[in-house]
Amino acid sequence: MSEERNNTVVVGALMLIAGGILGAGTALLFAPQSGRKTRRDIGKYVRKTRNEAEEMVEDFSDKVSDVVENLNDRTQEILGKGKEISLDVKKDLLKAFEEGKERLEKEKARLAKMLS
Repeated sequence: MSEERNNTVVVGALMLIAGGILGAGTALLFAPQSGRKTRRDIGKYVRKTRNEAEEMVEDFSDKVSDVVENLNDRTQEILGKGKEISLDVKKDLLKAFEEGKERLEKEKARLAKMLS
């Protein structure tokens, strides 16, 4: 559920940035200044926004990598516990077989005495 919330936050942030870009671009186009200055301001804004977007993508990529790494660690943990449980079950089964074998031997000896 938290991954879904993180995705929603990222999408919301990207939409906010896109809206800011469109709004700022529109404002700059209609601003009362020279075309050269407006183009320069747009260029600065585009570079700034591109850098911020690259940082957001890098942060998102880092978060995804962290989630994958955490998932891998948890998977290894679960596999290790599964192996331990499997080994314990095998030991318990062998013990039960040995106890059953001992009981059968005792019963066989008792029956042999009765028949003798």
